[in-house]
Amino acid sequence: MSEHNGNATSRLQVLERIRSDSSFVLATHENMDGDALGSLVAMHGLLTALGKDAPMFIAPSEFPLPHEYRFFALEDDAVDRGPTSPGGRIPMQFESGDVIQSAPADIAQRTVIFLDCGNIDRNSAQVLRDGAHLLNIDHHHDNTHFGTLDHVVPSASCTAEIVWELMNDLEFHPPPAIAEALYIGLITDTGRFMYENTGPRAHEMAAVLIAAGVDVQKVYRRLFEEMPPAKLALFARALGRVSRHDEGELTLAWLDAGDFIDAGAEASYSEGIVDILRAVQGTKVAALVRELIAPERRGERKVSLRATDDDVDVSSIARAQGGGGHRRAAGFSTTLEVEQLIAFLRQEIAAQLHPAPAHA
Repeated sequence: MSEHNGNATSRLQVLERIRSDSSFVLATHENMDGDALGSLVAMHGLLTALGKDAPMFIAPSEFPLPHEYRFFALEDDAVDRGPTSPGGRIPMQFESGDVIQSAPADIAQRTVIFLDCGNIDRNSAQVLRDGAHLLNIDHHHDNTHFGTLDHVVPSASCTAEIVWELMNDLEFHPPPAIAEALYIGLITDTGRFMYENTGPRAHEMAAVLIAAGVDVQKVYRRLFEEMPPAKLALFARALGRVSRHDEGELTLAWLDAGDFIDAGAEASYSEGIVDILRAVQGTKVAALVRELIAPERRGERKVSLRATDDDVDVSSIARAQGGGGHRRAAGFSTTLEVEQLIAFLRQEIAAQLHPAPAHA
């Protein structure tokens, strides 16, 4: 039975598992973002420092990592990481076995920690559900509480903040490499401290991590600059297909598989387009629709949604299509055609912005 009797109780229970258990597997959601990766790497660093066996499970389909995260150096040396970004790799040494792509034979004796994973179905490794304990550590408000122990803190700015708080409880002071991983989770999930989930604690955390050795300028350049030319070409294609609907309440762009191929772009290069759409004056919801480029998934589309304020909860729109996320940032996958998608989004947005009056 799931144990989620409040943040204080679950936090103590998680700390007890960390102290008492000796072998873990760490996992996160598919299509890893900065918070997923930062939390994963930071928790691995914490548990390793405590003398625990805690490999990180990352499915083969996740490699190569998005361009901006390759400095984590989590993949096999045989994989081409592309040009080295400013500042080189994160200064953390991973040993053989720190990253695994299949579950260990003794999974039934291990504690599996899912980080930043609002729904267990967002991790493709079914066998990880066979762990002795499933620790669900997350900050998404729509988390499905799938763990044998759930530590879900919706008030946290990011999952990395929750991991950092656990470190504080354990009196573990992160060295620069782990501090940098936490900082990456923080700044990506708060939109560089611009999103509504940015509270005083997020800034306190940033100050502590910077004091621990994070080079803010290097991290910023790694994540947000040094754009590959192919990514610029993809942005140009998407921005050439912007459409606005319902007096600009919905601003949308779309990409098909051919756009990625013609631009020489990886799937992750579409990151950031939806944030440009979100900034357009009058927009309530921004949407990027992109066709998946894997041949076996042609015809399937991923939809990224961003809301400009709390007038529209895009996570509820995403859940209607089997996805999820935050009130102002969410997503889902679908086989709907673009025109069908636009009709669906317009209807859902209108239902929230302009609800029909209740009949007496």
